[in-house]
Amino acid sequence: MMASASVRDLVGVGIGPANLSLAALAQPLAGLDAVFFEQRRGFEWHPGLLIEGARLQVPFLADLVSLADPTSRWSFLNHLRARERLFPFYFAERPHILRAEYEGYCRWVAERLPSLRFGHQVDAVRWNPRAELFEVDFGQVDAGGGVEALGRVRTRNVVLGVGTEPYVPEPLRPLVGAPEVAVCHAADYLEHRERMLAARHVTVVGAGQSGAEVFLDLLRHRPVGRERLHWVARTEAFAPMEYSKLGLEHFTPDYAGYFHGLEESVRDRLLPSQWRLHKGIDAGTIAAVQEELYRRAVAGGWPDVVLTPGVRVRTAGWLSGSRVELHLEHVEQGVRTCLATDAVVLATGFRERPVGSLLRSLDPYVCRDAAGRPRVDAGYRMVLAREVAATGCAVYVQNGEAHAHGVGAPDLGMTAWRSATILNGVTGGEPYPLPRRTAFTSFGLRERVVPGVPSTRGAAAVALTPLVDGV
Repeated sequence: MMASASVRDLVGVGIGPANLSLAALAQPLAGLDAVFFEQRRGFEWHPGLLIEGARLQVPFLADLVSLADPTSRWSFLNHLRARERLFPFYFAERPHILRAEYEGYCRWVAERLPSLRFGHQVDAVRWNPRAELFEVDFGQVDAGGGVEALGRVRTRNVVLGVGTEPYVPEPLRPLVGAPEVAVCHAADYLEHRERMLAARHVTVVGAGQSGAEVFLDLLRHRPVGRERLHWVARTEAFAPMEYSKLGLEHFTPDYAGYFHGLEESVRDRLLPSQWRLHKGIDAGTIAAVQEELYRRAVAGGWPDVVLTPGVRVRTAGWLSGSRVELHLEHVEQGVRTCLATDAVVLATGFRERPVGSLLRSLDPYVCRDAAGRPRVDAGYRMVLAREVAATGCAVYVQNGEAHAHGVGAPDLGMTAWRSATILNGVTGGEPYPLPRRTAFTSFGLRERVVPGVPSTRGAAAVALTPLVDGV
């Protein structure tokens, strides 16, 4: 085991948009020694969902840096300038950029930051009480996927940015991993797209944005009148995402601070009820689906398509040959049926990637909530035992704190703010001054306090602390 003699200020684990944002904002800070490890050999962002024409659901200002530092050299606009595409972008008048364009922008940044170490797998994070430092064990991934040349680096701060992984509900898991069955998660759709297009009948399960995009792509590329597509979803409707201007204020630091201040039981009850804020379908995608269906109806009568919301998959298996059988139940009607299909795309979403094995050595120091999840403070630090916290060292969490910070945790629009907050905490200063207020809505009747941000009390916004409790 090779140990680095120097002590890093910050070690990032994982290089997705969250830690890439952190690395970009950390780069100009003189004296900050940071390094980021990623087991993949290069930057990737949902490659299986880079469907032609698919766009981000947030405007381009939700890039890696702009909402914390619009003057940064790592902004999306500077990327366009470097690619000589500023004027075409200006005339296109499309603030919601293509997903493929966003991934290309991120790769442009990743290829230019010296602090990134791709092809490096982090195996463990531990606390050294004698040195009062974290130790991060890593290995280099070779071309065949093996891990060699193990090393260890010591650091004062660790930032976990391991992202999410595809989620498959229990009833559908029997279908996964059977090579003779044409089943894939939407995260791998493009890899399996030709097989799906060639299948006689295809079923898409799930009514979020990825499900809608996959269904639309299949619909557009199958023969008129012989589409043979099913789209089923557990939600009661193929519902549009909440995109009203004040509704979007749920994706602000103000709301994250409000949500963090709620009782744990209230947060756990509230988060699932807000699915329309982040699991609905972009209105433009819904319109495109309806337009394609209508165009086909004009050309050849009703298309051979079934769209049924309010349906859950009870069990799944396969019939003779390679056909799949889904046992369905309509939740409101209480009616059950079986659906035979030749291919299934599981647009069943993503879940935070577990970090239990990575942090196993830290487990005695991690403070957990009633559900066994790591507690995360308002500054995105995991709450650790007093003897660790007293040293000033910390473990930060990126896009793994929805239970503590709410629906904005995975949203790209919060990425730069969270990175700036973390860097302010790591440096003990304010290299990135953050605004005192970010929403017109006053969430709750108590003043929200954000670490490193001056109080809003006495500002133009009225502090809504009640004069009499309960009034």
